[in-house]
Formats: sequence, C-alpha cells, structure tokens
Amino acid sequence: MLKLDLQEGSRAKVDHHELASRAGQYLSKSPRPFLRWAGSKRALLPELVGALPQHYRHYYEPFLGGGSLFFLLQPRWANLGDLCKDLVETYLAVRDKPSAVLRYLQPLLPDREKYYAVRARRSQGPYKRAAEFIYLNKTCWNGLYRVNSQGMFNVPYGAPKTPNVVDAENLQACAEALASPGVSLTCSDFSETLDAVDKGDLVFLDPPYVTRHNNNGFIDYNERLFSWEDQERLADHARTAVRNGASVIVMNAYHQEVLDLYDGFRCREVRRSSTIASFSGARGSVGEAIIWKHGSEAA
Repeated sequence: MLKLDLQEGSRAKVDHHELASRAGQYLSKSPRPFLRWAGSKRALLPELVGALPQHYRHYYEPFLGGGSLFFLLQPRWANLGDLCKDLVETYLAVRDKPSAVLRYLQPLLPDREKYYAVRARRSQGPYKRAAEFIYLNKTCWNGLYRVNSQGMFNVPYGAPKTPNVVDAENLQACAEALASPGVSLTCSDFSETLDAVDKGDLVFLDPPYVTRHNNNGFIDYNERLFSWEDQERLADHARTAVRNGASVIVMNAYHQEVLDLYDGFRCREVRRSSTIASFSGARGSVGEAIIWKHGSEAA
C-alpha cells in the first residue's frame, strides 16, 4: 500500500515500483475508475508513474474525467475539479451514499430501449440521477460525453459486449477514496481548482484535446474542445506552480505548438490505441505527450 502520513501538510511517499505494479493490473485492483471516459489515461498509467516525484503534499487535478491517476494514488489531501456538472454531481453522489447509487443502478441492464428511455427522461434525485449517468456512460458509444445545444446528453447506444454495468465492490472503494476528509471536489474552471497550489504539491493536468488532426490545422481542430487561449492560460498556471515549488505533470497532444508552451519542461512521447473514431479506418496508434517538471528543478 502507498504509505501516507495522516496529518495535513505532511508528505506522501511515492513508491514507484508498487504504483507501476498496480497500474499494470488493469482490471483487478480497486479503486479504479467506475466510468468510461473519452481520453482516459488509464492505459497510460504505467508511463505516468515514471514522471511522479518522490514525495508530494497535496494533489491537484482540475480535469478529473474518469479519475485514473487519482484512484491509483489515493491521496489523502486533494483538490479535484471538472467543468462537467453531471460528472461532478455523480462523483459527489457516489462519495456521499454509494449504497443508494447502487440500489438504483444494479437493476439497469444494457438494453437499447431502456437506454433511450433513460436518456430521454433523467431523474432529479441525486442518487438515482447519478445511477442513470453511470448507466448511460457504461452503455453509450465509447464512453463519450456529448450534449446538444439544449444541454441534453445525445450520444447513441453503444451495444456493450458485457452486461456488467457496475462493479459494486469497486464503486464502494472509489467512494471511500473520494470520502477522505482532505479531498474536495468542485465544478469549476481549472484556475479555481489550482488556486492554492504551493511548494511540494503535485499537479496533474489533462485538458481536453484530440490527437488525430491535420497538423496545419491543429489549433482550429481542437478549438471546440479547449480553446488555444485556455491552453495558454493552463501553461501559465503550470509554470507558476513549478516556480512556487510544485511538481507538475501535463498530458497533451504531441504537437510542436503544445510543446512550445512548456519550454524548459521535460517531455516524452507515448503511444496508445485510439478507439474514439467513428469508423475503424481512422483508429490506430496515436502519439501523446507526457510533459513534466518538478519544483525542485526550477531555476
């Protein structure tokens, strides 16, 4: 197990060997993400472990998504955030009352008619709504989250190959990780989540981006996901955090314009399989960048 001092402000010791071993046990270790999330870094966790510092105090992740690195590290002190309100409310419901979420979720089995009925009429109660969010996420096409101009989730049914929508034991383990008294979770812009980053902290930044694009149109292609102005703001926050003594790890597209934003950071290209394209011919191995710098390395 990861060794943590229980007092606020103390440092968590990173056992790289143990974390790499856990990261490689893709389906057997809890807690692990209970959601499928487009752009998830779950398959890249063994690569991310190598960029971790030896110690850290407080963990910050403002683009939580599926929470792969958070659930691997299980930090006692963490600031988590995301701009997706439905996602954050689901995490809060799982944290506060996983038994209630499970009660509503377990009867929901993959079925086309049921899927579209749930998608068309969402409940208002927090635990039932969270169960519906997990159900839609696990049975929709490729775990994609997309809404129309009215804010309605509109991803088509994905015909999953397994009837298993939830692992009750894992959901409980996730709830326990989220319920640590030092873990906060908010629906907010990344700048708010990162507001209190200080010396010795660990920041993981995984903003929205796509890797398959025309190189000459990289910025235009990604603008609808996360504007170039936001990318520049994010890089400014990363540099400030490092100057203040924090360790920062960034995942982004392996593209020169992105790499230029993090001049002075270390960078390594990693390859992973892409499954998000709507037809198989557009899928395949894609390159992404792990960009990192520890506060101890700041000039």
